Amino acid sequence: MTTRTSMPDQVGRSTVASAGASGKVRKLVTRAAPLLSLALPFLVTNQYQLHVLTLIGIYWILVAGLNLVVGYAGQLSVGHVGLLAIGAYTLVILNGRLGVDPLLAMAIAGAIGGLCGLVLGLPSLRLPGFYFAMVTLAFSLIVTELLVAQNRWTGGGAGMSAPLFGRPFETPQGFYFLVAGVGLVVTWLAWNISRGMRGRALIALRDSEVAATAVGIPVFRLKLVVFSFSGVTAGIAGALFASLQSYITPEAFLFELGMFFFICIIIGGRGNIIGPFLGTALLTMLPEIAAPLAKMGNLLYGLLLLAVVLTVPKGFGSLISNYVERRRGRRSAPPLVPDVKRLAAAIHQPETLT
Repeated sequence: MTTRTSMPDQVGRSTVASAGASGKVRKLVTRAAPLLSLALPFLVTNQYQLHVLTLIGIYWILVAGLNLVVGYAGQLSVGHVGLLAIGAYTLVILNGRLGVDPLLAMAIAGAIGGLCGLVLGLPSLRLPGFYFAMVTLAFSLIVTELLVAQNRWTGGGAGMSAPLFGRPFETPQGFYFLVAGVGLVVTWLAWNISRGMRGRALIALRDSEVAATAVGIPVFRLKLVVFSFSGVTAGIAGALFASLQSYITPEAFLFELGMFFFICIIIGGRGNIIGPFLGTALLTMLPEIAAPLAKMGNLLYGLLLLAVVLTVPKGFGSLISNYVERRRGRRSAPPLVPDVKRLAAAIHQPETLT
């Protein structure tokens, strides 16, 4: 006797196989990413390339937190460069003026960045998107002006020298490993937030704040938590950025840098982790790739953003997700074979309406 497999059974098996393939892809990425990040310093040919890789890691620490605000919660924040500056000057002041160990000063910079994010978010996150963006922009401009005005603590427009981290992070390779370690921890935290219930709630909030409120999602508290978390990552990134540059001035934290972080997420794609990372890496390396056109940097950024918005509205991350889904479907989904005899019987013997 021949046993037929019904279509729902086949679909169920396809779904289970697809979920299994998804888990395998996720495990492969989580295992390969740390190994690749640890191997990169041994693959570069000079110290400048290592410097660029370290800068990508520092920018990603900030963008990973900002992605939860912009990419998942849908809040238009363009002023995280102000939080970056607060983290940088916190490290410099604590170490240079008070003699605090750089690692401890970096942790304090993250805490102060989170506190500033909390204080900024309490009144401003109740505003709709465009007005919230204006508040964050004003915040970054105020921070820059304060850095110039406070000569006693910040050195004013002349700036201040930033310390190096102690052993074993005083060398370029050692500092890269410090940045890579912090970046992996931040990525793991952002990944877990985005994959859990909070991530689903953030996406619901981004798609419709009214609907999210109607189903019981604490909208304001959720926005405040992720914004404060992004302040922590921005503060830590600022401390690492100051040490990498070895000398900082207020001119290093202009509005253009804040827009750079925002564009990294737009180009990479909202609602995923890998896309904004690719956007950060691409935009950071772009001046090095197009070195002869360095004077046209802003034009290149604008053309790239325009091309991505017109051709790939959902960003580079959507291309990768679609490719993985297609490959997964080809490998795991069994062909659906219609039961012709049962279909013919259903056509010739319709159910009697009562």
